Amino acid sequence: MAEPVTSKSLLWLVAIAFFMQTLDGTIVSTALPTMAKALNHSPLQMQSVVEAYLLTVAILIPASGWLADRFGTRRIFMLAIFMFALGSLCCAESSSLEQLVISRILQGIGGSLMLPVGRLAILRSIPRRQFLAAMSFVVMPGLLGPVIGPALGGLLVEIASWHWVFLINLPVALIGLAVSYKVMPDLRYSRGQRFDYLGFTLLAGAMAALTIGLDKLSHYQAGNYQASYYLIGGILLIVSYGALASYQKSPLFPPQLFSVRTFHIGFWANLFYRMGSGAMPLLIPLYLQLGQSLTPFHSGLAMIPIALSAMIAKKYVVQLIQRFGYRNTLRSVSIMQAICFSSFTLTNHSLLGILIQLSVLGALNSITFSGIGTIALRDLNDEQASPGNTLLSVIQQLGFSLGIASGATLLALFYQITPAGNSILWSFNWSFIVLAAIVLIPSFLYLLLPNDAPLHQRR
Repeated sequence: MAEPVTSKSLLWLVAIAFFMQTLDGTIVSTALPTMAKALNHSPLQMQSVVEAYLLTVAILIPASGWLADRFGTRRIFMLAIFMFALGSLCCAESSSLEQLVISRILQGIGGSLMLPVGRLAILRSIPRRQFLAAMSFVVMPGLLGPVIGPALGGLLVEIASWHWVFLINLPVALIGLAVSYKVMPDLRYSRGQRFDYLGFTLLAGAMAALTIGLDKLSHYQAGNYQASYYLIGGILLIVSYGALASYQKSPLFPPQLFSVRTFHIGFWANLFYRMGSGAMPLLIPLYLQLGQSLTPFHSGLAMIPIALSAMIAKKYVVQLIQRFGYRNTLRSVSIMQAICFSSFTLTNHSLLGILIQLSVLGALNSITFSGIGTIALRDLNDEQASPGNTLLSVIQQLGFSLGIASGATLLALFYQITPAGNSILWSFNWSFIVLAAIVLIPSFLYLLLPNDAPLHQRR
C-alpha cells in the first residue's frame, strides 16, 4: 500500500512545482509597467526581465537530464526549488533593472530544472503504462498558472507592491523543499557517455547572443552596431555547433534528427510560431495598460480568456486533426492566427472586442502548440526520441525568448518613428502587423507535410 501513496505524493510535488513555474511565467507580465516606474525605466524597455528567465531556462534544459543522472534526482530537484526561491527573494529586493535581470537568471536556473527532473523521476518511478495518466495529472495544475497569473499579478501590484509578485513564491518553495526531502526518490543513472560540454557551450552562447542581439535592437542608436555583432556572433556559433556535431560520436543533438522530414518541418514551424506568438504575453498587457488605460488588475483579468479558451480548445485538437489532417489543420490555424493578430489594429477602443480576440487567440495557440509538438516527434525512432524531445523543448523556450525580444524591439523601433500627432497605439498596431507576418511563415512550411487528411477531405 505504501507505493501508491509515495507515487501520488510524488505526482503532487511535481504538479505544484510546475504550477509555481507557470504562475511565475505569467504573473510578471501585468506588473511590468509598475516595475518600470519604480525602477525609473520605460515600460517599453522592460522585456529583459522576461527574457532573462526564458533564456536561462532554454539554455539549461539540455543539461537537466545529465545533472539528474550525475547527482541524483532528489538533490537536483531540491537545488532547483532553492535556486527558484533564492531568485524570487533577490527579485523582490532588487533596486535596479540590472539587479532584477540577474535575479531572474537565478530564478531561471531553478525553473529550467524543476519540470524536466520531476518528469524524469516520475518516468523512472512508476510503470511505463501509467506515465501518460501521471503526466496528465501533473500538467493540469500548470494550466491554471496562466489563468490566474496575470490577474493575481495585477491585484498584488494594486493592493500591495510589485515585490509581492516574487515574494509569493517563497512559502510555496519552503513547503516544496520539505516535501521533496521526504517524497522525491534519489535516482541516478549511468549513461555510459560523456556530456557534450563543447556543444552545450556553443549552443548556449548562440542562444544568448541571438536574444541579446534582438534586445539591443530595441535600444538602437545610429552608429551603434552592438546588435549586429551579437546577431552575427550567434549565427557563427550555430554554424560552429553544426560543424562540430557532424563528426562527433555523441553530440548533444544528433544532426540526423533533421533527416526526419516531419521533425525538420516541426522544428522551424515551432521557432517561427513562437517568435510571433511569444511576443503577445509582453505586448498585450502593455497594450491594455498603455494603449487602453486599464489598471494592472483589469488588464490581468482581460488575459484570462486566453488561458480558458486554450484549455477548452485542447479537448478538440485530436478530433480536428483526425478529421482534417495535420497539414490542413495547422495551415488553416496559422492563417487565422495572422488575421487575429492583425485584427488588434481594428478595435482600439472596444474592450469587448479585445476579449473576443483574446479568446480566439488562445484557442488558436492551443491547437497550434499541440499540433506542431506532436508532428515534430511523431516519426522519430526510439533512439531519436529523447534528444528530439529535448531539442524541441529548447527551441520552444528559445522561440518564446526571441518572441519577447522581437515584440519589444518592434514596439520600441516603431515608437521612435511614430508620426507627429499619433498616439502610442500607432506603434502597437504596426508591431501587431509585423508579428502577424511572422506567424504566417509556418503556413508555407506546412505545405511540405504529407497530406494526411481523410480521402474525402483531400483536394
